[in-house]
Amino acid sequence: MLAVSRLQATRDDRVLFTGLSFAMQPGDILQIAGPNGTGKTTLLNRLVGLGGFDEGEVLWDNRPVHEDPVAFRRRFSYLGHSLGLKALLTPLENLAFLLRLRDLEPGASALMAALARVGLAGYEDVPVAHLSAGQKRRVGIARLFLEKAPLWVLDEPFTAIDQAGVRALEGWLVEHAGQGGMIVLTTHHLFPESFPLKRLDLSDYCPEAH
Repeated sequence: MLAVSRLQATRDDRVLFTGLSFAMQPGDILQIAGPNGTGKTTLLNRLVGLGGFDEGEVLWDNRPVHEDPVAFRRRFSYLGHSLGLKALLTPLENLAFLLRLRDLEPGASALMAALARVGLAGYEDVPVAHLSAGQKRRVGIARLFLEKAPLWVLDEPFTAIDQAGVRALEGWLVEHAGQGGMIVLTTHHLFPESFPLKRLDLSDYCPEAH
């Protein structure tokens, strides 16, 4: 379980949000919403350790994550604006490299299967520099399947993905949650009314909004 308690974050001496608390259980999909500048990306970045909070605490299974950040790192997969792909490497090579950074070596057949699942069969050996923005995003999504972390932290995951890919990604989110995973994401995507989504508006925690 992920829980955050009374978080505060500042950027350039401006308080973005304060007093932010929420908890997630297995199966939850939580959208972090709010106008531009309320700190949505900042929240996700700092949740995964890319910077710290001024106040408050992040807990995993009731244990502060700062007590064992390496263990917490194994519990989440992060997909941000920057996908971390090397332009001269192929999707296959990029995935193998990124997974080795997490001490994971799933094998070539698993890598191929993940790429096929996201619609990149036949592109495994094409340098990433020759892929479209949407195809690069699909390489990042394939990494989520291979890392097998319970928590997905996704910053605008629908960016540059075509309509068929959008429907597929919606299904993958529901599937991950249905298997006991958790997802916290930012997105401007409009989900169907039936989508099992919880929503948290960061502007409710922004001092300038009150």
